Amino acid sequence: MNFWPVYKKEIRSYFTSPIAYVVMLVFLILTGVFFMVFMSDFNYASMNQSPYESNNLNITYRVVRPLLGNMSVILLFAMPLVTMKPFAEERRTGTMELLFTYPLSDLAILLGKFLAAFTLFLVMLASTLLYVFFMFLYSSPEPGTLISGYLGILLMAAAFISIGLFVSSLTENQIIAAVTTFGALLLFWIIQWTGTNQVLRQLSILEHFNNFAEGIIDTRDIVYYLSFMILWLFVTLRVLESKKWRG
Repeated sequence: MNFWPVYKKEIRSYFTSPIAYVVMLVFLILTGVFFMVFMSDFNYASMNQSPYESNNLNITYRVVRPLLGNMSVILLFAMPLVTMKPFAEERRTGTMELLFTYPLSDLAILLGKFLAAFTLFLVMLASTLLYVFFMFLYSSPEPGTLISGYLGILLMAAAFISIGLFVSSLTENQIIAAVTTFGALLLFWIIQWTGTNQVLRQLSILEHFNNFAEGIIDTRDIVYYLSFMILWLFVTLRVLESKKWRG
């Protein structure tokens, strides 16, 4: 379980690569644009409100919830770029076999790479706390909705990373890994559009995020994301073990 060497190696790899900085910059720009749009709409409505519309001027409904929703969509595009490298690059450069010769378990290797990707995401997410600061500076958003929303974003990102690492372990081409990961995530995203089929709806990533965005923390949604993450990490572990024996 000594994942620390792999974690340090991956963190160094992320922050010496331009891709990480590009992903973080684009994420910050897009979330910033959405925040400014929603805040401008809220401010305009506040200045032009009528007595009958005062109840609708709630920053949680007009800014927090739509911002969280758009943030989740941005992650759908960003996380495949974060997870395309960890295993695919090792396979392309031939260092995967060398990694297996180290006194590290497959689980330690997997956890090191997972935690490094999750750390990069935390850096990205931390940049959005500036928006939270401005919301509290000029208004009074509901803390519960912010907490549940950010918890949902954290769980969603962990789920995205787990399936991204699985795809990355299957190929040595980073572009293929990114595109395939995006396709898989999109499938789990839109599966709720199948209509009234409750089984398929319960498999949807978006279906389980909606409660978090509305300020509701449901243990069923937490269990879904944790189960999703553990499942794909387990499958990735089996892939690593099979490649070790074939090597």
